Amino acid sequence: MKILIVKLSSLGDVVHAMAAVQDIAGAFPQAQIDWVVESSFTALVQRVTGVHRVIACDLRRWRRSPFSQASRQAWHSFKTELQREPYDAVIDLQGLSKSALVAWLARLTPTGKRYALANQTEGSSYEAPTRWVADVAIRIAPHSHAIARSRQLCALALGYVVPVALSFGLSKPVHRTAGRSAVVALMPGTSRADKQWPLPHWIGLGQQLNARGCTVALTHGSDEELQLALAIANGLANAVVWPRLALDALTDRLGACAGAIGVDSGLSHLAMALDLPHVQIYNFDTAWRTGPLNPARHRSVFAQPTPSVSAVWQAWLAVSSASMQGD
Repeated sequence: MKILIVKLSSLGDVVHAMAAVQDIAGAFPQAQIDWVVESSFTALVQRVTGVHRVIACDLRRWRRSPFSQASRQAWHSFKTELQREPYDAVIDLQGLSKSALVAWLARLTPTGKRYALANQTEGSSYEAPTRWVADVAIRIAPHSHAIARSRQLCALALGYVVPVALSFGLSKPVHRTAGRSAVVALMPGTSRADKQWPLPHWIGLGQQLNARGCTVALTHGSDEELQLALAIANGLANAVVWPRLALDALTDRLGACAGAIGVDSGLSHLAMALDLPHVQIYNFDTAWRTGPLNPARHRSVFAQPTPSVSAVWQAWLAVSSASMQGD
């Protein structure tokens, strides 16, 4: 059986879809599972257990100059790669017009089918073309976690039961070096101002980590986030601001950490997929659809207008203690 997963972006959404791939691989060990994803995430998806071929797509870039020679050549190359072989199942996990286009272009075997969501779930984007393109549109409970939505769609499309165990299959080849102080990554960056946690809170949290002998590492993905990371580091005795890293290199850095604490962002979801002891900070009561699902190792903390340092610290103590007991 050959199966094509269409999940193009963004980072958090791509991470959430990894669990569905693990379910498919468990139900059909001999299946070939390919994945179409935006090129910025190809190196990450290549690390996912069970993925045979990653097909890079640059729709975001091509749309900026659709008639340029470079875009036309790249689009032709993409279609050639996408249509290199036919699939028994093409599963659109994105639910948008752009993913519907990719699913429509993919080749099917004589008995192959295209599957997609039949409805929008709460808090998620959805566009009708995904339903129009599908041979089989599958209805999912509107109040569904993002991970459960993808897992249920794949299970109903392919005819298996969603397993109880949850795995993302994300390889973590880098391990902590013995004899060095534990490094805890703080991930304060977010593109949404209403998801931010106050600077004094980050400094207070970092000071408690320093007092426990931990080195604080700070991530950033933009110039604005770099300034925030530097401001936090300047308030701490033992902190380092990582350089801006490619996603694959950043995954290695995170994988070597003792844990991570961040706001609701793609990096936070990546830390969860790496199974690090992790705390996600929420200013909105939306963790039910994007937050951690293993409270022993990953916890969300919600309060309005924003969680206190004490609440986040207590959650961190809980997940880090559970991790030490498990080790």
